[in-house]
Amino acid sequence: MRATRARAAFPHAHVPPRRAFRPSAAAVGAAGRGAMFAELNELLNASPQRPEQGKFTLLRDTRTDGSFLVHHFLSFYLRAGCKVCFVALLQSFSHYNIVAQKLGVSLTAAKERGQLVFLEGLASCLDMLFGEEEEEQAGQPRPLRFISESTSDLRALFDFVRTSLAPAAGDAWPGRVLLLDDLGVLLSLGASPVAVLDFIHYCRVAVCSRLQGNVVVLAHGGEDSEDEENELVVTSLCHHSDLILWAEGLATGFCKDVHGQLKIIRRASLQPGGERDVLQTYQYKIQDKNVTFFARGLSAAVL
Repeated sequence: MRATRARAAFPHAHVPPRRAFRPSAAAVGAAGRGAMFAELNELLNASPQRPEQGKFTLLRDTRTDGSFLVHHFLSFYLRAGCKVCFVALLQSFSHYNIVAQKLGVSLTAAKERGQLVFLEGLASCLDMLFGEEEEEQAGQPRPLRFISESTSDLRALFDFVRTSLAPAAGDAWPGRVLLLDDLGVLLSLGASPVAVLDFIHYCRVAVCSRLQGNVVVLAHGGEDSEDEENELVVTSLCHHSDLILWAEGLATGFCKDVHGQLKIIRRASLQPGGERDVLQTYQYKIQDKNVTFFARGLSAAVL
């Protein structure tokens, strides 16, 4: 039934035969050292030593929390030496930093060396709603100022992203990345779906096309969602993404040995001369410092 839904959303997707996924010895060793999710890197054929360029990746979740994907890509691109602009609308800096340290990355150190530009959405919202005008008068950017304005114009947020990732003299970063968690918060704060889609479009042009960098966005949504505006945004982004990672909760409910399943959708049809999209599905289990993946029905607890 679930495979049928996936094919309905992507009618030209090719579903390869199911096979067991066995992580390499290098992936097992990396997981033991508290590195990023090495098994996920293997599934995506990705490496910090050779990150792809010019890609738009959509992270979405349904009936589960897909934030582990955000933590993975944050640690991945920092390890790759890329300059990262992280628009964090869902959690505080300390939360992301604690998780990053478990994955072997220090966000504090990354900020100090200028590799990470972190926008803490929670604090910015409070400043806009209850703060004074001192920041704006002092020339400090206010990326979320649309909250206090009559229009849902996200131009200030885009200007913040563009300025944060703009090349500078003596800049040696091998790549540039925009990471956003979570897109639905912009809708909750009053931005219209059109404004959000325009913002993402301009970010794709500025980061993916002009800078040959990458954009990674988390958005909630699924077949059973009643939020029509959010569904409109997510559906539109699906058709413009190079890669979609879709985390879903189990239809059977909670299981201590299997926490959910991850659909990996490679949008081959977007490439010139591309063929059908490729859909792969794995189940996963989240651990303290790692996430393990396996083919459906092949969990170690079951076997």
